[in-house]
Amino acid sequence: MKKIFILTGEPSGDKLVSKVILKLQKKNPDVEYSCVGGIHLNSLGIKSIFDLKEITYIGFTSVLFNIFKIKSKINKTVEEIIKFNPDILFSVDSPDFTLRVAEKVKKINNEIKTVHYVAPQVWVWREGRVKKFKKFLDHILLLFDFEKKYFDKENIPNTFVGHPLLEQEAKNKTNLSNIISSDRKIISLFCGSRSSEVNLLLPILIDFINLMNTKFDFYTFVFHATDENRNLIYKKINNTNLENVEVISDENIKNQVLNKSIFAVSKSGTVSLEICNAKVPSIIIYKMNLLNFLIVKMLVKIKFANIINIINNKEIIPELIQKECNAKEIYNSVVYFLKNPELMRKQISDCEETLTKIRSKTSSSDEAASVLAKFLVS
Repeated sequence: MKKIFILTGEPSGDKLVSKVILKLQKKNPDVEYSCVGGIHLNSLGIKSIFDLKEITYIGFTSVLFNIFKIKSKINKTVEEIIKFNPDILFSVDSPDFTLRVAEKVKKINNEIKTVHYVAPQVWVWREGRVKKFKKFLDHILLLFDFEKKYFDKENIPNTFVGHPLLEQEAKNKTNLSNIISSDRKIISLFCGSRSSEVNLLLPILIDFINLMNTKFDFYTFVFHATDENRNLIYKKINNTNLENVEVISDENIKNQVLNKSIFAVSKSGTVSLEICNAKVPSIIIYKMNLLNFLIVKMLVKIKFANIINIINNKEIIPELIQKECNAKEIYNSVVYFLKNPELMRKQISDCEETLTKIRSKTSSSDEAASVLAKFLVS
């Protein structure tokens, strides 16, 4: 029986790769799996060797403070992969963790094929890393077509598969009236999947809701949570006197809530593509501690945080970063959009035009699964 070890580093990677593995399981049912993953891979019957929370860190300082713990997890993961002896090591995003593991595995057992999904953002910083990747990666699956030139230059086999979060899926409808009154307008809020992001952004968003409630009484604010951070968000919301706030972690319900939303406030990340795909206008927020911000500012070579803005090299979706990421600025931006529907329509149109450039011509997850299937028979 062929074997695949799936290596993720955070909940977003777990969600992305689950779509690919579901397709692969249907085409190649006789494959044994093991993983470092979360609830999405677990729902496919694939057990993780340890809790994903144990290796989910964010920011340079967090990595520094946890360096010995991270090294220990890397070594333990390598040990488990070698013991499992897969035909393919399928690593997903989180390059500071997953690619370190892949490099060590390849040195120990060169027969294991290494396929990486979600290319490291070498177009943002540290382009020189590409030369190192070709020593231990057999193939890279790209979410964005413009990334090809960086890997073609070093003759690293790669395939543009598009972004699986842009795939439309038919799901069972849920009666949302049991959750949100039909006479209220929904604003969706995304404060991140990592607890460090939630701890920074959630208090700001609570203050934003309070500002909105002083002027309006017909909005319901819905936090889109993961199973991992749902309780953390619930706890903080319960300590307020807010009555027009919901916290939802069920994927099906979250999708329906987003589709019914009139606006979204989201931390920077892949979730912004889901928001654009749902044709919901939005703004992007992000904040990190000052030391991390100064380090990032010195290293990155792009002007924007959001992928839609990066592709267009201009601000299609407003970004409130660092000092601008505060309740008053968020309030002013959201209200300005809500009072100017033509601006919301223009943003939706610009985003849709951009998404056509990064959608797979067929199915992103199908194309990624096909690459893996070829390695299984090679």
